[in-house]
Amino acid sequence: MNYYDEQFRKVAMKDDESAFRTLFYQFFTPLCGYAMRYVPNREDREDIVQETFLKLWKNRKSLEVNRSFRNFLVTSVKNACIDFRRRQDTEANGKEGLAHHPIDESPEELYAVTELEQMLDTALARLPEAVRNAFVMNRFEGKAYSEIAEAQQISVKTVEAYMSKALKLLRAELSDFLPALPLFLYMQLFLT
Repeated sequence: MNYYDEQFRKVAMKDDESAFRTLFYQFFTPLCGYAMRYVPNREDREDIVQETFLKLWKNRKSLEVNRSFRNFLVTSVKNACIDFRRRQDTEANGKEGLAHHPIDESPEELYAVTELEQMLDTALARLPEAVRNAFVMNRFEGKAYSEIAEAQQISVKTVEAYMSKALKLLRAELSDFLPALPLFLYMQLFLT
């Protein structure tokens, strides 16, 4: 069981508000970035993500999360965005559906993601091995700094320094993709 699944278990079984806050603060901004694919207005995206967390808290005892908690959250936000778009379309056009707003990725978007993946791989290859490993464990495997520190037998402060170094290099190397980079790194958690 990974860290986030464990935190959700505390929320569901023990009504742990601290664990809920941890999940909210960890996922709110990335989920808002993810929702940008479906909903262009920032306030609407924030409302959708907040509403998702509110429903999570209200239904915490009855929810069945059969896959990872992260995947559950992403799916919940995606579905909420699609529902929001349907309501908007219905109100604006008096019709059901998303016919005027396709949400599939275009070939250009897919190309940009592929290009970003290649550039990220190249930038990561330039990092010292310990720094790269810490970054991959945190951003791609979802491990907490304390878990990384234990696995690499280093201090949490060293992990923080490694992450700072990695992010500094990635910001410099991938400056053309900077607005999309946090979302891309976050989404890698769901693709691996």
